[in-house]
This record gives sequence, C-alpha cells and structure tokens, in this order.
Amino acid sequence: MNEAESNQNRPVGVIDSGVGGLTVAKEIMRQLPKEEIVYVGDTARCPYGPRPEEEVRRFTWEMIDYLMEKNIKLLVIACNTATAVVLEEAREKLSIPVLGVIHPGAVAALKATDKEHIGVIGTEGTIHSGAYHQELTSINNRVRVVSLACPEFVPLVESGRAWKPEAESIVRKSLEPMLAYDIDTLILGCTHYPLLAPQIQKACGSGVTVIASGEETAREVSSLLYFQKLQCSSDRPPNHRFYTTGSTTNFEHIAFSWIGKELPVYSLQLEQSRAGRSR
Repeated sequence: MNEAESNQNRPVGVIDSGVGGLTVAKEIMRQLPKEEIVYVGDTARCPYGPRPEEEVRRFTWEMIDYLMEKNIKLLVIACNTATAVVLEEAREKLSIPVLGVIHPGAVAALKATDKEHIGVIGTEGTIHSGAYHQELTSINNRVRVVSLACPEFVPLVESGRAWKPEAESIVRKSLEPMLAYDIDTLILGCTHYPLLAPQIQKACGSGVTVIASGEETAREVSSLLYFQKLQCSSDRPPNHRFYTTGSTTNFEHIAFSWIGKELPVYSLQLEQSRAGRSR
C-alpha cells in the first residue's frame, strides 16, 4: 500500500458529548458506506450545554487528542456546544480537516425556509453562544431567528427515554414558547434532538420543516474527502469503533434503536493529562 492509499484508508473521527453524534454517524455510514468511523461519546460527563465554556473546551480536547492517536484523517465535532466553543481553535491547531455541525444545519434550514423565519432549539450553551443566529444571518441577513434552550431533551435521550410515552408531553411543554412564533423551519441545534424528531414534529405541526444537521454534515464530509483526495480506496468492510465514557450497555441499546444494527462499543476513560497534546 502506497502513502496515498494509506492516508485514504484512515478513519473518520466523530466526537460528541454522548449518544447524539450517532445521528451524524448514521448519515456518514449511509452516504459513505466505505468509510471507517471511530466515535467517542463522553456520556459520563453529558450534557455539555450547562457547563462553563472552559470545561467544554477541556473535555472536547480530551476527545480530540484521543482520536488523533487513532490516526484519523478528518474530524467531525458532532456536538453543537463543542462546535460553538472549539471549532475554530481546532481548525487552527490540527493538521487534518475539521467540520462542525452548525454551518451544515444553517445551510439546510436556509434551503428549506420560505418565510425566512427560522427557529433554533438547543442546549443552554449552544443557544447562549448565538452561534446559529450568527451563522444564519451571515449567510442571509434578511432571515429572522428565534432561539430556545431545551435543557430537558439531552437527559431524556441519554437515559434511553426518547421512545417512552412521557417524552411526548415533555417535548410539547418545552416547545410551547417557540410555537408562539410564526416560524416555518426549526433547526434541531443539538445532535441528540433528532432522536426526538417524531415528538418534535408532532408538537410543531406539519407546517414547520424540522431540520437535523446530520444529512448535510455527511454531505460536507463527502465533499471534503473528495476534494482532499482522501476518499477510502479499500474494498474491505469498514471496521467501525464506538467508544463511550459511560455505560456501554446503555450506549449499545440507544445505538441499536437508532441505527438498527449492533455496533462495536468499547468503554473509554479519558485522561485529563492527555488534553492538550494536539495543541
């Protein structure tokens, strides 16, 4: 195998505060079935949304540094909160391409909206950062944006209760302030939220297009791999690896419910001393 082929056949790294990044990983697996994924979900310290920015930065770099040791060729920061805090820093400091999920989500929403009135829901950290508002208005300065933090959603997903009857009432109550606005498009500004998409769509009604960033993010991954000449050239089945800092059993259950097949899930303990090696 020559050097070019060796680079092409390195894995794609995906990080998230927990299981939410599975919504992005699923789309990468669907659109790019030859690509190998190495995933880290920091479920033991999820959610990131309420945490101080410096803590989010430190935790995110611990995951990044672990994946850099796995010789990844591209990194997807599949956590919106981590994207808002670390994306630009990671792009400056890493030697590989780095993608976040905020820009793809904004692009997809702007394609979908007719009224140019877009809602954004996310964690406290993502909403308080104003990252979606900034991204949307930088692309289209006519767009009106209304944002709402939904702090109950991530614990609902991480605990495996997204498919329980109680989820519908929690979602409906959380979204009540958003429904007072005449939006026609709603961005799920957290990668955990697509696991609640049926309940969210039901609460919003058929007149609102619900946007998840996973599909558009996977398209950006595909384009970037193509232009960087990093597309996998191997015909062997990809050796996906999923790591969690929390319960492997819970992660496996949620992953199977979302992706529809069993995934190799391993326990991981991130070391604080590792953080910063890539910097």
